[in-house]
Amino acid sequence: MWFFFAVAAAICFGIRGILYQWTSQRPIDRNLLLLGVYISGTLIALVSNVIAQQPWSNGAWYGVLMGLFSFIANASMYRGYAVGKASIIALFSGLPPLVVVVVAYILWGEVLSAWQLTAFFIVLLGLILIKYSQDLKLNQLKGVQWGILTMLFFGFSDVSIKQSTIAGASTLPALIIMYVTGTVLFGISWVISYTRSHGKDSTVQEKDQHVEASNKTTLQNTPPSWTIKRTLGWGMIVGISNIVGMIFLFSAFRHGITGIVSAISAMSVALVILYAHFYLKENLSKREITGLIVTVVGILVLRLTS
Repeated sequence: MWFFFAVAAAICFGIRGILYQWTSQRPIDRNLLLLGVYISGTLIALVSNVIAQQPWSNGAWYGVLMGLFSFIANASMYRGYAVGKASIIALFSGLPPLVVVVVAYILWGEVLSAWQLTAFFIVLLGLILIKYSQDLKLNQLKGVQWGILTMLFFGFSDVSIKQSTIAGASTLPALIIMYVTGTVLFGISWVISYTRSHGKDSTVQEKDQHVEASNKTTLQNTPPSWTIKRTLGWGMIVGISNIVGMIFLFSAFRHGITGIVSAISAMSVALVILYAHFYLKENLSKREITGLIVTVVGILVLRLTS
């Protein structure tokens, strides 16, 4: 059953990725968007647990690590896209399952069978083919440190979920703590960035009143940024897909093999690729098509050997 939970998580995260892609084309504050995602998760998890009455235990405190690792991974990915090549960051963002397999072996002695290991690397190869860009050159590795941090901390986030299930944590209490932690961290980040940006705007206006007039035509052609209320509200809508995916992921990690579950959930990128092809009318390269086929083959092998 854990296999189907992992696939369901991948579908939810794929929907989240599609919503993120759509949002990325709008003038929106990403920190505020993610704050809305985590507020939504907090509220949904709280209300759900009032109904479900899942017990609290010390294992739920691993949610702090989950929220912290998720925050660092998202912040690193955002910073990487800002200063480095997108292809480098995208490549590393598809590699957390590799980290998870290594850490799971070190911490819990989880060993994959020969068939499972083969299937795992088939899936990983498919993800790399989908993420890899032909313009990626070894001499153009600016931002690689942020890509490595993205890979590590998304992997650590998955490991902390598994550890919380081993410690006996119920799903909803752990998620409540995770989302509260993320809400606090993204809230602080947004306040800092908001204060800085408005401070800069005030300084510019005081220095030169004529700049605004000279750029009036340009500003008129630039779409206005989303309001705080609209951005936060949209983030809360996106957050629904995120927490549903996390609930499925918890169930998958509770009963499944850590590295395999992580690899299957990373398949969410395939859904985003298909969305871009069929809805946005973007052409798929031969490399992306090959990656999709290889990944599906890997998933089928995993299903047959699990």
